[in-house]
Amino acid sequence: MKFPVYSLRTGILAQLTFLIIAAMFLIDVVMVKLAERDLLQAKLHAGRVLIGAVEHNLGYLYFQKQKKLKNIDLNIIFRRAFSNLLAESGFSDVVIIDSNGEEIFTTGAPKEDEARALTLAREAMATGLPSSHLSGSTWGVIWLAKKDLRISTPLRFEGMRFGGMTISGSLIPLYQSLRNSQKIILLYILLDTVILVIVGLILLSRIVVKPIHKLLKLTGEYKEGDLVPSMEESSRNEIGELSRSLKNMLNRLDENKKELRAHIASLEKANEELQQAQDEIIRSEKLASVGRLAAGIAHEIGNPIGIILGYLDLLSSDDLTKEERKDFLTRTETEVTRINQIIRQLLDFSRPSSGKPEQTQVHKVVTKMVNMLKPQPMMEDIKVSLALNAVNDVVFADPNELQQVFLNIIMNAADALSEKAPGGQGDPEKAVVISTENRNSVIEVKFSDNGPGISRDKLAQIFDPFFTTKDPGRGTGLGLSVCYRIVESLGGSIRAESVEGEGMTIMVTFPLIRKQGEEGNK
Repeated sequence: MKFPVYSLRTGILAQLTFLIIAAMFLIDVVMVKLAERDLLQAKLHAGRVLIGAVEHNLGYLYFQKQKKLKNIDLNIIFRRAFSNLLAESGFSDVVIIDSNGEEIFTTGAPKEDEARALTLAREAMATGLPSSHLSGSTWGVIWLAKKDLRISTPLRFEGMRFGGMTISGSLIPLYQSLRNSQKIILLYILLDTVILVIVGLILLSRIVVKPIHKLLKLTGEYKEGDLVPSMEESSRNEIGELSRSLKNMLNRLDENKKELRAHIASLEKANEELQQAQDEIIRSEKLASVGRLAAGIAHEIGNPIGIILGYLDLLSSDDLTKEERKDFLTRTETEVTRINQIIRQLLDFSRPSSGKPEQTQVHKVVTKMVNMLKPQPMMEDIKVSLALNAVNDVVFADPNELQQVFLNIIMNAADALSEKAPGGQGDPEKAVVISTENRNSVIEVKFSDNGPGISRDKLAQIFDPFFTTKDPGRGTGLGLSVCYRIVESLGGSIRAESVEGEGMTIMVTFPLIRKQGEEGNK
């Protein structure tokens, strides 16, 4: 049986041992104290018996022989008898006085002890009351105790007081006897402790430790999706209640996991539908932009087509020289190429996005959008300026999504400038400034216009879906909302600043692709 340092069985063993030893020690202390009291009482009783015998004999001599005590040679009468009596009773010294308080017998104790015994005998003679006194100190059994016992009493015979007596004895032999017994008691305490600890550990292990180990094994081996193993019917105590509660908890946990998986599947489906809805919104907004661009392109390609028709009419003449015919064909080819380029730009933009991010140059996308919008009638009287100052413009993004973001922002600026009333001479022309710069590890793209701007209370709503300041029929209110969603999905941010009557600035930031060896914060 192993006992790890921090195991439950080790803790029970330590605490059980401590409690049993503490209880045994307290019992031992009480037993020693009671034994000490009983032995002291026995010694007092032996002393009183000794005094009674001396009192009877001295009284007989005094009253029957009609002699005074001081005229009786007690040394001759009692010396040998006292030696035997004192040895048997455990006392060592005796002092006897007569009715006048004079010492008539002593066993020859040290002067200090004899003087103390003489004083006590006189006090007993004077008061007529027996007394006992403990004095000195010595090591007892467990703690310090009194060393000497003195018993003083007046001497009487047939009701008449004729002297006094004090007997003295050492308590050291009493303590020595207790200490000898204490060794045997401690041996039994040790044996009892070992037996009780072993029995208690076995019982507690059966009642507490083993059921807990079963619970630990059950919880440790339980895996998600497993059936809860059946457990033996436990007792009706707290451990049994814990086992049943654990089983119920595991069953509820399985049920909750099933419900959770169902909820997760439902959320995944809802998220997929939401993603599809968002993609539909982006595509619809893109198609709306394509529609507006297509209307402008229809107007833009009208002039080249008219020129081509004119050249074709000229080419049908027979009076053209070879050089003139070649020149008209070259001009016709140029106009066709122009039409093809305009249509190609629109087709590239309207092509569905792959959705796969790649290394994309922001400046290239911005320039492409500006070139595509230049032929549009909406940009006819708007000056677009580029200040592409960013040193690093490579981001990880889908270029088609960046095109849609930049196109929506530029078209919104153009719509805002179209609402600006034409000014008189000296008024600034309508302008859009597109600038880039690097800030830490991002590139910031600013789109600034000098249009009418927007009020502060509406500025916080411009990225909300379906919010628009345009007249009905001129916008869906989804352009900037779609931009916000795309920029956030790319790990960037978009915000706006505006002063009503002075213009608006849209700031878009994208995280840059770090070059090899480049520090993260530069």
